Amino acid sequence: MPNLPDVVMWSIPAFVLLTVIETVSVRIHPDEDAAGYDAKDAATSIGMGLGSLFFDFLWKTPIVAVYAAVYALTPLRVPLLWWTVLLMLLAQDFFYYWSHRGHHVIRILWACHVVHHSSRKFNLSTALRQPWTSVTSWPFYLPLIAAGVHPAALAFCSSVNLVYQFWIHTERIDRMPRWFEFVFNTPSHHRVHHASQGGYLDRNFGGILILWDRMLGSFVAETERPVYGLTKNIGTHNPLKVATHEYAAIARDVRAAGSWGERAGRMFRGPGWQPVAAAPLAAARPAEEPAA
Repeated sequence: MPNLPDVVMWSIPAFVLLTVIETVSVRIHPDEDAAGYDAKDAATSIGMGLGSLFFDFLWKTPIVAVYAAVYALTPLRVPLLWWTVLLMLLAQDFFYYWSHRGHHVIRILWACHVVHHSSRKFNLSTALRQPWTSVTSWPFYLPLIAAGVHPAALAFCSSVNLVYQFWIHTERIDRMPRWFEFVFNTPSHHRVHHASQGGYLDRNFGGILILWDRMLGSFVAETERPVYGLTKNIGTHNPLKVATHEYAAIARDVRAAGSWGERAGRMFRGPGWQPVAAAPLAAARPAEEPAA
């Protein structure tokens, strides 16, 4: 098994330090137009993040078992060299784009990802608001395992991607240099992803690179100040409700559906899907969207 560092664990002190610095910065130099911090909201985000560590540990066993089986069956092997690691990071980011996009346009997947968009604030604590059902992401990366990427190498690349995205959850950074904004995901691009305005919905899915969005037609630049949260906000700081509210909404809609076709649509179509001639479905959407 490749000997690769646990990037997330090594980054936790930096997460804490940067969050403290941002909090102090907001208090010293407040921006009346920014979403800022709210103590209860930040506590919920941190609680969701801690809970995700526990649940991710539970999901790890079956996912690793599937990956290990696929890796054992494929005759391909990608060696662990400095340049292959860079290629694996690039490939993982590409598949992350599709995973992220899928979690916005398929409601049963959105039920997992909606957790990350449920805060009406946008700060570094929001980056910690992660779902407890992240088991839904693993199928998107099977092509990498089948191509000979070791599961541990994939885990390393996914961790790097996750750590990179921490710093882009802030309003304290306006714009990066133009060349950087063109290539990489930045706070400006990710603010669009977390916004709830119609023109920002389902945009800017990239993890590290924003190039995928530019190439695949899902990029939108930040032009107006985003309004964060969902199109129908949930109004709770209860971590259990934050983690499960969309699953409960799906269950209610499926139970009330009049046909099997409608039941399938309520689960596998977009979060706002509704049958023809039905009343508009008040499904919670993020402001982008846009990616825990």
